Amino acid sequence: MINLRSMDCIRELCSKLPEGDEAAADAARARQAKLTKPPGSLGRLEDFAVFLARWQGEDGPRLDRVAMLVFAGSHGVASRGVSAFPAEVTAQMVANFATGGAAINQLAKQAGAKLSVFPLEVERPTGDFTQGPAMDEDEFLAAVRAGVDSVSDDFDLVCLGEMGIANTTVAAAVSAALFGGTGRDWVGRGTGVDDTGLARKAEVVDGALARHGAALADPLSALRLVGGRELAAMFGAALAARVRRIPLLLDGFVATAAAAPLARIAEGGLAHALAGHVSAEAQHRRLLGLLELEPILDLGMRLGEGSGACLAVNVLRGAVACHRGMATFAEAGVSGG
Repeated sequence: MINLRSMDCIRELCSKLPEGDEAAADAARARQAKLTKPPGSLGRLEDFAVFLARWQGEDGPRLDRVAMLVFAGSHGVASRGVSAFPAEVTAQMVANFATGGAAINQLAKQAGAKLSVFPLEVERPTGDFTQGPAMDEDEFLAAVRAGVDSVSDDFDLVCLGEMGIANTTVAAAVSAALFGGTGRDWVGRGTGVDDTGLARKAEVVDGALARHGAALADPLSALRLVGGRELAAMFGAALAARVRRIPLLLDGFVATAAAAPLARIAEGGLAHALAGHVSAEAQHRRLLGLLELEPILDLGMRLGEGSGACLAVNVLRGAVACHRGMATFAEAGVSGG
């Protein structure tokens, strides 16, 4: 059981994160060398197979139980006009997920992933972080626990996605707090704001940075002060996946920003993670670079919901199929192995 009674409990947990199984990775790498192909000819597919083996602890990785976890939250800062859509869209989209009408419903089905949606008090927005903390400590811990509790020991892969009007502004504020810079350095157009809206987003982020100042130096405090419930829950899910040695697949800018504090708290904190894609949101590529994560896909997407991660599951399935299903040179009677 993962104990999260306080912020210090999270910090203690992050100080002793488990490593992957290098013996399983070595065995998977050795199998790759024997398969009927020139060495390295499957490119990153070979790396993905070894990565999955390392974190699943098996030289023959599987993707039988892929979990697509989508967290939804509402933000007080939405009232500052930082989105092209009204705040009520968050709850409306949660209802759309429930009836199977969203893109993520189709993509999860196609990828063979089990979709679970977690609305986190969407009827009650977080605090406007330009005026005070987004969440108090109890609210933050409750959201983190929701993420932790969403991850089961028997998952083969955890994919993270989100829904929350104004959460690209929130992700920009979290990124600025973690890595430095101004609002202009981190904001993007999100749901499609115009130039005036983009400038407003930058001003809001700058206001948050000024309001909270030195308190943002601590990664967990930054996530509490300028984050949101769905970001805190994604952080919790990322942490739980690491503790349980389950590989993690991140979606876009918001999901990556949510997981980023884990890398800032502990060196190699996101070693169990892959970036499903790089989104069209302006600063996602920069954030991935800072986290040393190379995206699997680059399709110009910026929907969120876990859509890019779900598409990347198909690439990982290809890697696993080749790793498990191909014959070795000896089995096939092919010369050269």
